[in-house]
Amino acid sequence: MSEMITADLVDLDLTADTKEAAARSLAERMVALGRVTDLDGFLADVAAREAQMPTGLDGGIGIPHCRSAHVSEPTLAFGRSAEGIDFGAPDGPADLIFLIAAPAGADDAHLTILSALARKLMDAQFTDALRGAVDAAAAAALVRGDAPATVAAAPTPDAAAVEPAPAAPTAAFRIVAVTSCPTGIAHTYMAAESLENAGREAGVEVVVETQGSAGFNRLDPAVIAAADAVIFAHDVPVREKQRFGGKPTVDVGVKAGINRPAELIAEARDKAERGEITAGSSASPIDRAGEAGEGYGTKLRKWLMSGVSYMVPFVAAGGLLIALGFAIGGYTVDKAPSVAEHFVWTDHTSWAALLFQIGGIAFAFLVPVLAGFIAYGMADRPGLVPGFVGGSIALSINAGFLGGLVAGLIAGAVVMAIQRVQVPPVLRGIMPVVVIPLISSAVVGFLMLLVIGKPIASLQRALTDWLNGLSGANAVILGVVLGLMMCFDLGGPLNKVAYAFAVGGLANPTDGSLKVMAATMAAGMVPPLAMALATTVRGQLFTKTERENGKAAWVLGASFITEGAIPFAAADPLRVIPASMAGGAVTGALSMAFGCTLRAPHGGAFVIPLIGNPFLYLVAIAAGTAVSAGLVVLLKGMRQTAEPAPAEPATNQAEERPAQPVAA
Repeated sequence: MSEMITADLVDLDLTADTKEAAARSLAERMVALGRVTDLDGFLADVAAREAQMPTGLDGGIGIPHCRSAHVSEPTLAFGRSAEGIDFGAPDGPADLIFLIAAPAGADDAHLTILSALARKLMDAQFTDALRGAVDAAAAAALVRGDAPATVAAAPTPDAAAVEPAPAAPTAAFRIVAVTSCPTGIAHTYMAAESLENAGREAGVEVVVETQGSAGFNRLDPAVIAAADAVIFAHDVPVREKQRFGGKPTVDVGVKAGINRPAELIAEARDKAERGEITAGSSASPIDRAGEAGEGYGTKLRKWLMSGVSYMVPFVAAGGLLIALGFAIGGYTVDKAPSVAEHFVWTDHTSWAALLFQIGGIAFAFLVPVLAGFIAYGMADRPGLVPGFVGGSIALSINAGFLGGLVAGLIAGAVVMAIQRVQVPPVLRGIMPVVVIPLISSAVVGFLMLLVIGKPIASLQRALTDWLNGLSGANAVILGVVLGLMMCFDLGGPLNKVAYAFAVGGLANPTDGSLKVMAATMAAGMVPPLAMALATTVRGQLFTKTERENGKAAWVLGASFITEGAIPFAAADPLRVIPASMAGGAVTGALSMAFGCTLRAPHGGAFVIPLIGNPFLYLVAIAAGTAVSAGLVVLLKGMRQTAEPAPAEPATNQAEERPAQPVAA
């Protein structure tokens, strides 16, 4: 810990009034020490993590954190705010703010130290000592563990008046728990510490498996077997979830494990006393998956997004390699012989064919990976084999992207149905290795080859023919719909659905599917570019932090990273999101009307040379950006005409907004 925080990384008088400003203030200290190489890039990563889930915790604590390629070494910065800053905690603003920065490839030793800090934040004596620290060096020493966390003791009542505390009950009830969060740095370990502390207070033995970045400390099977109940406090899928089958289970998000551990323990105990066994419930396999209380639609979205998230790297690598092959060798490169049999080192067409053929091989994994990881999202690791088998069959019968979706859902459901069957203990060891893959693959293969595969292939052909026949008003309408979806939630589920639809068409590229891909990427570039333009032309309508974010948004938008607009939407959603949707719809419509095509699934401005009708494509993006930026400026100007603009901090008087801003 001594390398991670020093007095220079502590601000005991943090004056920021927003979480973005607080993160920037603390990050600037990291930059000054060379711990962060790109301030705006790092803050964009922090904002993206914050958009996944607020990092405020009960007890006045904020822990913005991320893993970033812009971090050179694991670093902590600490700020103490007198006024408090809203980090989304249920009990109000945070006065203790830790900015945790981990490199993208941080080693386990460093991440273990960061997780130790997360656990210490659950100790009231530690946080009280931080609130009482008189200088930066003392606070840094407390965080490092160099100084004891002591606070002034309250007066003790007369010993005679103190009744002896009752003896703690014997820990006869046992709970095993799993905690995990998307980043795996802070919430994972704080939830573990909170559950363990609550268990000690309740006289319950709680053993936690933390599935975080510092490693996967798999629980001993004997410990799991002896447990009376299970608690899952997680925001990402639990690894090897089948190990905990057959026991009463409480399934919640990771923040519930931090904020209300006693309730979770009581709920687990109540389920055990009532004999509510998860594996023996009457719920269907599909209804049983996902978080407690979630509807089928929410679960389905999570399963599909699981498949899409694993598919995208194959799409990006394969699609870009194919596009580069076409760019270097022309559109006849797909007729070139195999480079394994014929390759001329000095011939550029051979190199183009090499790129094209590698890309084609990578792209061939698209549908199997999609199906395999949809099944994985539903049934964990046992779903992978039947999912990949079903996806490969979908590819072989030309059922395409739709076939992969259906195969993944069927594979996951079949595995979950098999897992419900009670088997003798002697067979449990071979179930995940032999029995489940064997039976599920046979069932999925039968259904895909003989029952539903051909109808899905027919539907896929009909969709392809429809896309190829799009022209005029129909193409423009589809462009509008795709643009609205891409800009509605700025990288969220609806955005991912539109993107998945577009990249699915690249599996069997046609003129129509290439137009869809072009419109989708163009619309996704608009929101961050529009926010960057708006902060440039009318900076007085935005805070200093937003103006700084606007500089990074130029690069993010040009790179087709729609999430670059999230900080603006989080601060002012009622103006930013409608404006972004309007611009995205304009761009999508124009791209389709101009007949622009794109063979690459990603890349933004960097793949402009690979676009059909590149000049008109840029016109479409520029038009949508101008529309969104103009609407944002207009709406914010109308608001500030009605309401006085908040003053900037005194240190930025040179950049203060005018007292009477003029509406756009």
